[in-house]
Amino acid sequence: MAEDFAKVIRHGDTVVVAGFKLAKSPTAREDGRHGCHLEMSEEAGSAIYIYTIPKKPAASETASVSVAPKYVYTPLNHLKDGTIVNLYGIVKFFKPPYVSKGTDYCSVVTLVDPSNVKLTCTLFNGNLDSLPKIYKVGDIVRFHRIKIREYNGQMQGITSVGFASLTFDGTVGAPIVPRTSSKVYTFMDEEQKTIEELRVWAASNLSISGPAAKLSGVQPMLFFDLTCQLVGKAKVDGSSFLLKVWDGTKCPYPTWKVPVEARDLEGEKVVLHQLRNLTVDILVYDNHVQLAKSLKVGSFLRIYSIHTKQANADNEDVSHIEFHLHGGTCYGRGIGVLPENNPDVKELKAFLESVDLADSQNIESMSSVELDGTFNNVTDLESHLQRCQQLSVTVLTDHQDLNNTELKTILNSTAPQQYRIRAKLRTYKPQKLYQCIKLHCSKCNSLQEVPDGDDFDFILQGSAITAPNPELHNTSWYDSAMWTTQDQKQRKIAIHFVKHDEMLQQPEDTLLMIEGGTLKEVWKLTKRFKCVIPVRSTEDDLELLDLSAPFLLQGNIKYYGCKQCSTPKPIKSLSSIAAEQRPSWEPTEIAQVLGIELLQYVFIMKFTLVDGTGALNAYLFDYEKFFQIPASEILTNNFLQQKMQMTMNTLCPPGRKLDDLPWLECFIKSYNVRDAMKHQVYYQIFDTTVAEDVV
Repeated sequence: MAEDFAKVIRHGDTVVVAGFKLAKSPTAREDGRHGCHLEMSEEAGSAIYIYTIPKKPAASETASVSVAPKYVYTPLNHLKDGTIVNLYGIVKFFKPPYVSKGTDYCSVVTLVDPSNVKLTCTLFNGNLDSLPKIYKVGDIVRFHRIKIREYNGQMQGITSVGFASLTFDGTVGAPIVPRTSSKVYTFMDEEQKTIEELRVWAASNLSISGPAAKLSGVQPMLFFDLTCQLVGKAKVDGSSFLLKVWDGTKCPYPTWKVPVEARDLEGEKVVLHQLRNLTVDILVYDNHVQLAKSLKVGSFLRIYSIHTKQANADNEDVSHIEFHLHGGTCYGRGIGVLPENNPDVKELKAFLESVDLADSQNIESMSSVELDGTFNNVTDLESHLQRCQQLSVTVLTDHQDLNNTELKTILNSTAPQQYRIRAKLRTYKPQKLYQCIKLHCSKCNSLQEVPDGDDFDFILQGSAITAPNPELHNTSWYDSAMWTTQDQKQRKIAIHFVKHDEMLQQPEDTLLMIEGGTLKEVWKLTKRFKCVIPVRSTEDDLELLDLSAPFLLQGNIKYYGCKQCSTPKPIKSLSSIAAEQRPSWEPTEIAQVLGIELLQYVFIMKFTLVDGTGALNAYLFDYEKFFQIPASEILTNNFLQQKMQMTMNTLCPPGRKLDDLPWLECFIKSYNVRDAMKHQVYYQIFDTTVAEDVV
């Protein structure tokens, strides 16, 4: 649309925009533009109307720029960091949409295409229907305006402004009908050929599993996907929910019937009675409960990664099979609602209508185990449910030989000691997660707040008062450029480009130093060059600014030095790195040659842990291991901020009762802190990380 608009707009034209969303601009501070911007939306049918003033007196003419230009689609092997692209891909793996514990739903999709490159996309939306309607591996998706980020050496896709998707059945020969909740979208004739080519390639190159299992074919200790109809549902406890489903076939084993009060069971009583020998009870846990509650009785579902367990009741010789959908999203666990026009639903409905219910009602009731006699009391049932739930939302990374210790025992023991615990996170501080990021000096062990951007701006303004010294320009190891701004201040700016082998390098490999620049100008340079160091002139050499300011900027990260432990050296010390065969310009190496003790970004949090025997405050001191997120990146990355908030909402769900909170398995160590007045014992979490399927 932008290209089409640029071709027809002329100076003096009047422009009317319709179907756009007014939103706060996230880059206004850096680029100096307006604080708000307009976001285009295919769903809203965004359009721009141009009223052109004719050169001669004539009837006015109005032109409309369509929102259906010819889109360019990027192959997965041509994706670049920081770009927003359109693409086609074949679904190799997916996690059905689940509640992210924040305000949004989340879905994870791994795509492939004929380039044999994989792309994992994490998609968020407050509206469940706006996420891609993926039902199985092999489906084909079309994404418009997905943002590409490089993380840990791999490209990843995340939703951006205006993201839209279409999904198609990946089966060769199936009708090409897009699945989408959007009423307005574009689909060109030539795109049908693209889908057909992807279908053929997938059929030959992707290992696509066959149809989902039937209840008649299940075995103990199996994980399988089930396409079924929901005939009843009920709440069991705070963290588990019952779904009664059938697929027209009969499980060959006695099945577990979960005891619930008749008044709590939602569903047609006549239907439930008719199907009592064909339905199975599936218990769903934790993050799946909210979606399960919202399901409509009679709807058709595909439940992914159901676990069948064989169990014996304490007072019974006959074993039975239990069906569980455990918490988390590992291996694509989840629940998908299938529309009536889905081919699998049409096939299932036809089969269900052919089932002779009279035959099934004559089968002996021993085919299902009524649990009235299986558990002696409610406590036994609750204990059983707890064992079936996901063990922990955290993972231990070492010391697996240690046994669990109760918090009461730890509180009554002397320090220092190391323990393995199983507890729940009752609360944590700070609640505003951005406040947990601190700067740590490993030499003097001091902690300090991350300086505000306004402080940096003020220091830059103060340094700009001193004009650059021309005698320090164009040395043997850097080239210089200087100019004067055209505003009233007529500020002088100098940039010094560090050379290698007496030659300037590509911008992405170049370190530069800037004098007299503003905050906005410095940030613009970081987007193009590898490293930026703010400096000022003295009589003999360039020098760093006050260490209250970052001594180095790389990408979106500001690197600071410890005032107490640093002994800054002249800038010419950098020439030793420039002389290396392949200068890496790593922050640690730059800090070392400049005499700077590098401050490291760190998460500092206080967790209040409980286990029924006691409560204990344990501190988290972590660079990136616990959350699997670098502390240095989170302050400038909205995606990582959202991921961390979702993680904390999973570990400590707001509004949940203590009994409903998930378990954390952690290592903690106790240590003594003494001063002249008192002696205290503190506790710190270590060698623990958040489970990969938590978010």
